This record gives sequence, structure tokens and C-alpha cells, in this order.
Amino acid sequence: MNRGEELVQRRWEREQECLKQHLVKEDTEAWQTDPDFSGLERVGGVDLSFIKGKEVNACAQLVVLNYPHMEVQYEVSEMVTLSAPYIPGFLAFREAPPLLQLLQKLEKEQPSLMPQVLFVDGNGLFHYREFGMACHLGVLSDLPCVGVAKNLLQVQGVAKTDEHLSQISALKKAGDTFPLTAASGRTLGRADMRSREYLRTNFPPASSE
Repeated sequence: MNRGEELVQRRWEREQECLKQHLVKEDTEAWQTDPDFSGLERVGGVDLSFIKGKEVNACAQLVVLNYPHMEVQYEVSEMVTLSAPYIPGFLAFREAPPLLQLLQKLEKEQPSLMPQVLFVDGNGLFHYREFGMACHLGVLSDLPCVGVAKNLLQVQGVAKTDEHLSQISALKKAGDTFPLTAASGRTLGRADMRSREYLRTNFPPASSE
């Protein structure tokens, strides 16, 4: 890491800590505690996909589905050029701004389609300082966010030990899960097995009638 990146990291550390003070971890909406999520009508998802072979050129994407039928109600993709450097633990400072812009555009143009919960390609509490991409975007957008990461961060005492690998191998069928527990004893996330079978069972397509 060069001197410039060190200065950026220090500034981001201060900003991250400030944003973390506004993080709400408790349920705030009635549908969040209802077993059937009664009252939940719109779910959203955001992702940033890089152009193959490029480090700064990417496609920012937002999609909103109705619930429980999971039909697309809104979708948008925009090509973006990232200017912030990649520094481990501070991914949100690089990737969150274009995703936030898509949400702000939707809120301005079609506020009735704003999602009630947002799934984010990244971690939430399961992070070096318990403030990953989903937490960062949640605070800035004022939306409940769920981090859905593809790879395991080895943080907070969680590592790819024999015990962890054994837990992974035990995920045999759709819906199987185990907690990601920090050295402190706190559960910061879950590892889940999801499949097309699981999605078909739990989110059947809407009737064509």
C-alpha cells in the first residue's frame, strides 16, 4: 500500500466508524417479524459486475421484484467507471456510490417501486469491523439490507478450519444452514445451501391467469 492509499484508508476508517453509529440492527417493520412476511410487497437486489479484464469499468444493476411471486417490477443497468481504489475491508467506498445512485434515481422517478428490503452482493455484519457493504449501503439508503456474499471472509475468528470444512460438507440439501460465529460468540451471519429446487419450492411462479 502506497502513501496515498494509507491516507485514504485512514479517512475511510473515520467515515466508516461514523456511519456505523447509525446502523440499526433490530427489526423495525412489522413484516420482519411475521412468519409469512405479511406486508412485504417489494424486494430489491443490487450488484456491481466488472467488465472482463477491466478493473474500473463495471455495470451497476438494480432490480425490484414483487413478493411473494418474485416478478420483475423494475430493473436498470448502467455502465460506470470507478475511481476509488480497492482496499480490503473498505469495498463499500469503491462500489456503493453507483448502487446508491440507482436507488436514488428510482426513488425520484418511481417512489412507489422502492424496495422494502434490499439484497446486496457483499457482506453485512460479517466483516472485519462488523460494517460491510450491506451495512454501509443500508445506512446511506435508509433501507433494510441483507448481505449475500459468495465467498467466505476469514475474519472475527472464523477460518477455513477442518471444523468449518466439515460444516460445509454437511450442507447436503436446499435449506441446510449453519451459523458463522465470531470468536466473541456472536453470530454475524449464516452459511446457507440454496438451489433452484429450493427457489421453486419457496417462490413458485405467479399464475399466468
